[in-house]
Amino acid sequence: MTTATITSKGQITIPANVRQALAVSAGDRVEFVQLEDGQFLFVAANRSVTELKGLFGKPAQAVSIEDMNRAIAARGAASR
Repeated sequence: MTTATITSKGQITIPANVRQALAVSAGDRVEFVQLEDGQFLFVAANRSVTELKGLFGKPAQAVSIEDMNRAIAARGAASR
């Protein structure tokens, strides 16, 4: 297990093997995602949204903007 020490200013140095595994370096951003009380997931946030293109493949059928707006409106009305 890799550990780090918190300084008096609340800072930590991310160990080299963790930085390498996450492919992060100086200036990159990371996120802390709370899973439950006392447990967080540490995630590299250094990817561009454009890298997600094509990740899920093409949809089975195209949906128009009008259909999307109708679905949003119906869901909003149902939640009241």
